Amino acid sequence: MLIPWWDRDILMVMRIISRGTLRDFWTKPEYKDSEQSLRSWFQVTLAANWSNSSDIKSIYGSASIVGDNRIVFNIAGNKYRLVVKINYHYQVVYIRFIGTHKQYDKINVKEI
Repeated sequence: MLIPWWDRDILMVMRIISRGTLRDFWTKPEYKDSEQSLRSWFQVTLAANWSNSSDIKSIYGSASIVGDNRIVFNIAGNKYRLVVKINYHYQVVYIRFIGTHKQYDKINVKEI
C-alpha cells in the first residue's frame, strides 16, 4: 500500500530525481558497501530545506561546491563520489553521477 507523502513520518521537502540511480549502484556486488551511506544521504536530503550551498555545507562539511549548483558528496568514507545538481527554488535534487574516485576522475563534473 502506498502511503501519501503527507502521512509519512518524515516531512519531505526535497524531491530527489532519481532514487533508482542510487539503488542501481548499490545493488552491484562491487559497490554493496555504499548502500547504507547512500540510504542515509537520501533520507537526510529528502528532509532538507536547502536554499543555498551554505546550507549543505552546514550538514555535509566535506561536500565540494563545484559551480552551476553542482555539489559533490563523499560517500562511504570517501570511497565513492556522488554528484548532484540542485534547483534550490523548486527544491529538486538531480542525481548526475555516482561512482568511484577513478570513475569520477574521468568525468567533467561541471558539465555532467
